[in-house]
Amino acid sequence: MIRAKEVSVIAENGDPLGTMSVPEALALAKDQEMDLVEVAPNAVPPVCRVMDYGKFKYRQSKRAHEAKKNQKIIHLKEVKFRPTTDEHDYDFKLKHVRRFIEAGDKVKVVIFFRGREIVHRNKGQEILDRIVKETEETTIVEQSSKQEGRTLMMVLAPNTKKK
Repeated sequence: MIRAKEVSVIAENGDPLGTMSVPEALALAKDQEMDLVEVAPNAVPPVCRVMDYGKFKYRQSKRAHEAKKNQKIIHLKEVKFRPTTDEHDYDFKLKHVRRFIEAGDKVKVVIFFRGREIVHRNKGQEILDRIVKETEETTIVEQSSKQEGRTLMMVLAPNTKKK
């Protein structure tokens, strides 16, 4: 599928073989039982490489698979509070927040208001501020508190620069 009349050919080991016509380059690749692959179509003349294309694609997929295996997936965990959350329940949920952060996940802290509790938005904000203060050594605030309907929420992320 190479459309140029002449191409610059590179051997499998990386040595330049010079400029030649496409049929000559294809014959050279066929003699070595390899493929002729266009690697730089915008160059003048286009650059082609003699290589085993199947082996090249296999190695490329292996590299992509290895990179995917080594990446860390960060989940977003959610912990819900209410403005009337008692002290023990608050401590219990705070332990969950800390555990999620230590596991490397982000935490979405949500204060849910029911009925007329919405007029006491400041109580929800106090809870969020208290959470930030009590987890400041291990977390950073990725998204500050914002209100959406009957919920007040913020997102905490693990602090990668631990003190």
